[in-house]
Amino acid sequence: MFSKPLTIAAVVLQCLALPAIAQVTLTGCHLHDGVEHCFLPNGEETEIGRPTSSIASASPTAPTSVAATTTAAAQTTAITGCHNHETTQFCIKGNGEEVQVMATQTGDTPLPTAYNGCHSHGTEMYCIAPDGAEVEVVAAGAEGEHSEEHAGESAASGESCHFHAGVEHCVGGPGVTTCERKDRDYNIKLRIGLIFPMLFASALAVYAPLIMKKMLKMNGSGIVFTIIKQFGTGVIIATGFVHLLTHAELMFANECLGKLQYEATTTAIAMAGALIAFLIEYLGHRLASWRRHTITAQALAASTPKEEAGAAQAGEVIKGHPSHSDSDYPGVAALSHHYNTEPCSEVNPNDTMTVLVLEAGIIFHSILLGITLIVAGDSVFITLFIVILFHQMFEGLALGARIAALDPSPSDGENTVSAWRKTKNWAMPLTFAVITPIGMAIGIGVLHKFNGNNPSTIIALGALDALSAGILIWVGLVSMWAHDWLFGELKDAPLVRTMIAGVSLVCGLVLMGVLGKWA
Repeated sequence: MFSKPLTIAAVVLQCLALPAIAQVTLTGCHLHDGVEHCFLPNGEETEIGRPTSSIASASPTAPTSVAATTTAAAQTTAITGCHNHETTQFCIKGNGEEVQVMATQTGDTPLPTAYNGCHSHGTEMYCIAPDGAEVEVVAAGAEGEHSEEHAGESAASGESCHFHAGVEHCVGGPGVTTCERKDRDYNIKLRIGLIFPMLFASALAVYAPLIMKKMLKMNGSGIVFTIIKQFGTGVIIATGFVHLLTHAELMFANECLGKLQYEATTTAIAMAGALIAFLIEYLGHRLASWRRHTITAQALAASTPKEEAGAAQAGEVIKGHPSHSDSDYPGVAALSHHYNTEPCSEVNPNDTMTVLVLEAGIIFHSILLGITLIVAGDSVFITLFIVILFHQMFEGLALGARIAALDPSPSDGENTVSAWRKTKNWAMPLTFAVITPIGMAIGIGVLHKFNGNNPSTIIALGALDALSAGILIWVGLVSMWAHDWLFGELKDAPLVRTMIAGVSLVCGLVLMGVLGKWA
């Protein structure tokens, strides 16, 4: 009998209580995985639901006055007095403790001076910025601990990280992708000081074959030079495939560049590099051949009829016209030395044009190596420096051996040595020796601005790496490897010499390939 009136009374009481419930103030609203959460007056976090489009699109406003307060449970609800120490922001909690805010300034927009809606996720503390973004708050000086923790996590997950053109590349783990420039620790004095060891090592390696040949009177086709040249051939081929082509692929696969419309971009550019190298060598040989025939024809036409008649009377014309040897025409001798006319020998690894193309391919990527080395963080700088130092020494030996082979052997005499051959003895090696230190100097100049994840930077570095790869692959496979073994000095070489040359070639391939793990 009384159940119905009691039910009506309960409904009336609930209706009267609705305005009181509606007047509950929610603060510190924020999103977790698209779901809105807010704080009740007692500090308890509650789920509200997914925000409507009007709420989501509403522009947040900065708090006009935020007091750094704590709840009864000593839970900070806001932090104030925010200020920067260099690039790191610090704020003050309600108990006066200074904390570090893991916020990053974008552009010219200053960081907020206060954050509210502070709350916890497990053991970590987060606060809400005026624009609604959630930022992590840690104890002052704890950033290093977090870095070590993340490093430990990377090691535990099996990640192996190294740098390509200033971009940390990790394999074997999930990793976190970001396209923003990362501030790292840079020891500027150390970087400046190590320019000189790089210069010395590069110069020593590239000049060594030239010094050995001059001081020891060594023949360019001797066993020592064969070892150096074949080792250098392996170095050049491994550089093209393992270092440059692989790095170019990684550049164009960078997520910050977006999806490529043409997937074969890297190999297409490398193919263009090989074509350019071929055209330069081919046109150089054609030009030299035309010039040689022209000079020979002019020399024969200069013979007077009287000389021919006298020779005929003496019976010399019947036996053959007196040859105008290359020694009678120094220009022809010089060209004949650089452009071999034997069958199947038109591509001569000791040609000036071939060596110039080889050096061009090396120079293109050596300057990038210098920049890459400098912009790498201190955590890997020394390791990367040692790797690139050996890289440059191996390449220097390869290039120096080919430059030394351009000279006539000591038995050829000095009368055919042109001014160009004397000049290139110091000019070509010097160019190689200084190019990587120049790249290091450029890297120091752009150290605090360089972002290897910038799309323009990715395209420029990737294209140069791929182009250099194509050039070195052509020169290494065709002008050096194929010529020496199929048409050159190793075609019919004795077994012992052939085996020594083969081991040297493989050593160059393997050692340079191993260095590709780090650089």
